[in-house]
Amino acid sequence: MKVDIKIDEQYQEPLAVIYTAELSDEVNSAVKKISETADDIITAFREDSAEILEPNEIYRIYAEGQKVLAVTDKGIFQIRMRLYQLEERLGNQKFARISHSEIINLKKTAHFDLSIAGTILVKMKNGESTYVSRRYVAKIKEILGI
Repeated sequence: MKVDIKIDEQYQEPLAVIYTAELSDEVNSAVKKISETADDIITAFREDSAEILEPNEIYRIYAEGQKVLAVTDKGIFQIRMRLYQLEERLGNQKFARISHSEIINLKKTAHFDLSIAGTILVKMKNGESTYVSRRYVAKIKEILGI
């Protein structure tokens, strides 16, 4: 496989383009490797330090004011991305949008309380609770197979 790298300041985020006559195992392997690398990197900030967060350690990501925050066992971190960008990046992980301002890690949920009419209470494994907004109830029920 030939590889060509071009440095261009107009690209703020790397863009990979593969030209090929046909899909092969080599091409599929390259696409998988590139995708895995990009999806696993979430840079988060706390005070004056930056830290790489693994998606599996994040409980929830939410917007508060003009900030996007991620909750982990290590604390709350600020992420310098928008929620829709994180939702796209974490799409192949087990994350789901539950409201206009929040995404949760489905693997970090303890249970869903469906007893409240029109909404769903989500209890996270770290003890926090949050709610699925009415707009996203049908989507969450579909994900859960309810």
